[in-house]
Amino acid sequence: MKKFLVVFFVVITANIGFSVKSIDLPKHYKFPKNYFKGKHYDTVKDFFLIATEKINDSRFEKIVILMLEHDEKGALGIAINKPLGKITLGSLISKIDDPVINKKKLYDIKIPIYWGGPLDNKKILILHSNDYKNETTKKYNDLSISSDLKTLVKIAEKKGPKKSLVILGLSAWNIGQLDGEIEMERWNLSEINVGLIFDMKNEKKWLEAVNNSFIRL
Repeated sequence: MKKFLVVFFVVITANIGFSVKSIDLPKHYKFPKNYFKGKHYDTVKDFFLIATEKINDSRFEKIVILMLEHDEKGALGIAINKPLGKITLGSLISKIDDPVINKKKLYDIKIPIYWGGPLDNKKILILHSNDYKNETTKKYNDLSISSDLKTLVKIAEKKGPKKSLVILGLSAWNIGQLDGEIEMERWNLSEINVGLIFDMKNEKKWLEAVNNSFIRL
């Protein structure tokens, strides 16, 4: 874990940014060459995707994923219960050229960071409440996503969103891939619980989501 975070410090400032285009997944995303392509019946966008005991990837064991996009061309989401550790804000804001920011005061402030999935794992985004927005913010019903370093500064200064998660990486599926995994009962669904997303008791998120889950018919 420590080695991972050291690498993260080096690369993250050059790769910050987030553009939600599940329907047009980037060509550099690498998906399995052979997978069961299911039939797309209905979207699971705006639901929690919950791993079952039939999941065959240890990275997704007991994971809860907030689904942002899903249609016949693919799917995109972010995990909300896989903490990686904490990083110092100074490791991120050192290259920001803004005289308004008191870098010295903020340098040692530590921010929890979460693993959002195995793709684009050099990108960072902030999932947060709707009481905050800037030019990078994209709204999803009762939640928003921003993707700039200054939002992290606002959070550290307690001038940002009231609730937030800082997330590294994304989860994405190719055409029919998620639909096939759902058919194989690797995932169940649950209504989104905003309070659950920002609960710091991460070990309880999966269990609570499971207790409120259902199988798509």
